[in-house]
Amino acid sequence: MKDFCHRISSSVAFQRLIVAVILFASVLVGIQTYKDFAARHASVLNFLDVIVLSLFTIEVIIKILAKGSRPMDYFRNPWNVFDFLIVAACLLEPLLPIDGAFLPVIRLVRILRVLRLVAVIPKLQILVGCLLKSLPSMFYVTILLFLLFYAYGAMAVFLYGENDPIHFRNLQTAMLSLFRVVTLEDWTDVMYINMYGADAYGYSPGDIMKWQPTVSASPVGAALFFVSFVLIGTMIVLNLVIGVIMSSMDDMKAEVSLQQEMERRQREAPDPVREGIGDLHARMEELASEMQVIKELLKEQTPRQ
Repeated sequence: MKDFCHRISSSVAFQRLIVAVILFASVLVGIQTYKDFAARHASVLNFLDVIVLSLFTIEVIIKILAKGSRPMDYFRNPWNVFDFLIVAACLLEPLLPIDGAFLPVIRLVRILRVLRLVAVIPKLQILVGCLLKSLPSMFYVTILLFLLFYAYGAMAVFLYGENDPIHFRNLQTAMLSLFRVVTLEDWTDVMYINMYGADAYGYSPGDIMKWQPTVSASPVGAALFFVSFVLIGTMIVLNLVIGVIMSSMDDMKAEVSLQQEMERRQREAPDPVREGIGDLHARMEELASEMQVIKELLKEQTPRQ
């Protein structure tokens, strides 16, 4: 039974079937967002949902049986745990009050089935693992970005708070406006308001009556302020984020390659540790032979010099 289930779970056809089922489940979830259509075809959609859940349950059972006498090894893989929790939550649906407080949770679990696509496609696993691996370094990049927002936000309140109270009346509003600027969402409008004055650009007569800004134009200062912030916040910090992600990507690829090599050896050899030692010994012998050849070549060249 173990070998049979292992052959099924590792076969390409089985993996493609699971990918197809996940894609179908994703389409099914999207259809259920159209309430009128879902209400008219509730019986059909429920039947299809039962089929999808049955296939997911069979997949989990096959993968657990493939572990033989050590079924708990299935849960050593975090993606398997993720799959198992989603299937278990869906199986508990009949036991929960559908019209009660658990309805949003059930809907959320159905949506999470779409994310199972990550668990069955190795390339997506690398990307997700890369993002998770970069979180510690991203924390320090976030601190640097917060300090940048805080410093520029305080300066913006002091310099442009009276001319542009909509965007810079206090620190929290200024930091939110700078977030808009750093995303390049009409950031030039914010700059022009402070370059030309609130009465000349950006503020309507109603805004001027409501906010009563003290108009002051700063053509050079505002241009330098906002352009420098965009350059630092968008160009430099963004490159830091990209650098952290690329470094994590290299580490993740190395880990995945090591894991794939370990799985290959476990499939092909009953004793992968002994096979690895044998490979290392063979490579050491090859290296010793190469060193001997180099040594003889050096001996031949020494008298000529």
